[in-house]
Amino acid sequence: MATILVTGGAGFLGSHLCDRLIERGDEVICLDNFFTGKKRNIEHLIGNPRFELIRHDIVHPIFLEVDQIYNLACPASPEAYQYNPIKTIKTSTVGMVNMLGLAKRCKARILQASTSEVYGDPEIHPQQEDYWGHVNPIGPRSCYDEGKRVAESLCMNYHISHNLEIRLIRIFNTYGPRMDPNDGRVISNFITQALRGEPMTVYGDGSQTRSFCFVHDLLEGMMRLMDQDETTGPVNIGNPTENTMLELTEKIIEVTGSSSPVSHVELPKDDPKQRQPDITLAKKYLNNWEPQVDLKKGLEQTVAYYKELLNL
Repeated sequence: MATILVTGGAGFLGSHLCDRLIERGDEVICLDNFFTGKKRNIEHLIGNPRFELIRHDIVHPIFLEVDQIYNLACPASPEAYQYNPIKTIKTSTVGMVNMLGLAKRCKARILQASTSEVYGDPEIHPQQEDYWGHVNPIGPRSCYDEGKRVAESLCMNYHISHNLEIRLIRIFNTYGPRMDPNDGRVISNFITQALRGEPMTVYGDGSQTRSFCFVHDLLEGMMRLMDQDETTGPVNIGNPTENTMLELTEKIIEVTGSSSPVSHVELPKDDPKQRQPDITLAKKYLNNWEPQVDLKKGLEQTVAYYKELLNL
C-alpha cells in the first residue's frame, strides 16, 4: 500500500484515477482547487478511510508525506484554459515547481500529465515522442501548450540535477463518463448538442482529425507508465485510430439516435489539422499497452452518463 497524491483529483481523469488507486488498495490524497474539477466526481469516495480530499491550488506550496505524485492539475479544454490563461500557465510552471519540490523532499516518484498539445499543429504524422513540435509561442493556445512544454523541461531538469524519479505521459484526446458536458471539447459538444436536438457545431470543413481514447484505456497506460522502471518517458498514450470531425458526428448521431444537423463555423486560430499518436514506445515499455475500447462502445458509455447527468 502506497500513499499517492493526485493533483486535479476531482477532475475528469483525476477522479477515475482515484477510483483505480483506491480499488488497488492504495491510500489516496486528492488535491483540487475546483477551478474545473467537480465534487460530484469524487463524492462517492468521501468517507472511505483510504481517501482524503484537500481543497488546494498547486500554485501555492503544500507539505505532505507521499510515495508517489500524479500531477494532473491543469485545465485541459481550450474553453477552460483560455478563460484564465495566466492562471493556466502558472499552474504548469509555478505549480510544477511546487510539485517537483514536494517530490524531491519526499523522495517520491512523480508523473506529469503532459499532452499531445506539445506537438502543436504537427508537421509530421503520426506524432512520435522525438518530434519537437510546431507550436505558436504567443498564440491563443500558448498558455496551455507552452506551459506543458515548460513543465516537461522542469521535470527533466529535476531528474538530471537531483536524480528525481519522473515519468512523462503525453495524453492524446481522451473521453468518457465524468467529462464535463460544458467543457467545450468536441465529444462533449457533439453529444450534448445531439441529445438536445441542436445543430452539431463543426469547425471548418470537418476534415481535421483527432484520435479518441476511452478514459479507462488511458488510465491503464498511465498507471503502467508510473509503475515501470525502464523509461522516464515521454510516452504517448492515446488511440492511434484517426477520425475526421464529420466521421465523429456520424458516430454520435448513430449512438444517440439524434436527427441534429451539422453546422459549420470558422476554424479557431492554431487549431491542429491532424492529431494521431505513434504508440510504439507504449507497446515497448508498458507491457504491450494499446487501447481496448473502440469508439462506438466508448461513446455509448459516455452518452449514457450524459443522459443521466442532464436528465435527457
